[in-house]
Amino acid sequence: MSTLALDRIQSSLSRLKLSRMGEILAQTIKTSEEEGKSYLSFLEELLEEEVACKEQRRVETALKISGLPFIKSIDEFDFAFQPKLNRQKVMSLFDLSFIQQKANVIFLGPPGVGKTHLAVSLALKACQAGVSIYFTNMEDLIRKLKKDRDARRPGRGRSYHKSALVVVDEVGYTTIDREECNLFFRFIANRYEKTSTIITSNKAFSDWTELFHDQVIVTAFLDRLLHHSVVINIRGRSYRLRGKVREEKSQS
Repeated sequence: MSTLALDRIQSSLSRLKLSRMGEILAQTIKTSEEEGKSYLSFLEELLEEEVACKEQRRVETALKISGLPFIKSIDEFDFAFQPKLNRQKVMSLFDLSFIQQKANVIFLGPPGVGKTHLAVSLALKACQAGVSIYFTNMEDLIRKLKKDRDARRPGRGRSYHKSALVVVDEVGYTTIDREECNLFFRFIANRYEKTSTIITSNKAFSDWTELFHDQVIVTAFLDRLLHHSVVINIRGRSYRLRGKVREEKSQS
């Protein structure tokens, strides 16, 4: 192929926003000629590279705007450190069928047992599968909801409303007033049977009255949250104290 023809094709690929194909075109032509590949195999290789590149960029962009505090997969979770945790039940979530079913996932347990890690891992898996995700903590979500209310805008187009999967971390770490409770209740009610929500909390459901200050609100809230949900209760040691325990053992 002449240099002029190659330049024209690369220019066309650039205009079509097929940048990866343009980058590898010359080398792929050379390799295909040397290996005697068919035209179909040559074209398939170019397209596979372009699709893979676009998918990688999509995931990278989605993760940047997702609000995830860190990137950790389920492979990095130390199940051996939490032997009481039902590994099979946790792993079953990673087929993401709960998202198709518009169901919720709730991780309960004391600080440091891995609730946020599991929530982030699920969100990461969902993002890689093409699901829109958003991560926030309870305090930040309440602040956003109050800002929407004060500005008299519904905020429906915002990521914390429209994403197919929203993670609300640290529910129950700080108390909220009745008005804030109502905002959070409406947020969950608006997502009910439409999208999925993951919640992490250090409070047992029996203690949520302390958080919401109103048994009626608690009952209505849990009714919607738990109707279609998977609850994972983690009873174990804190990962954050693991290094300290090892240090103490080595010194004893």
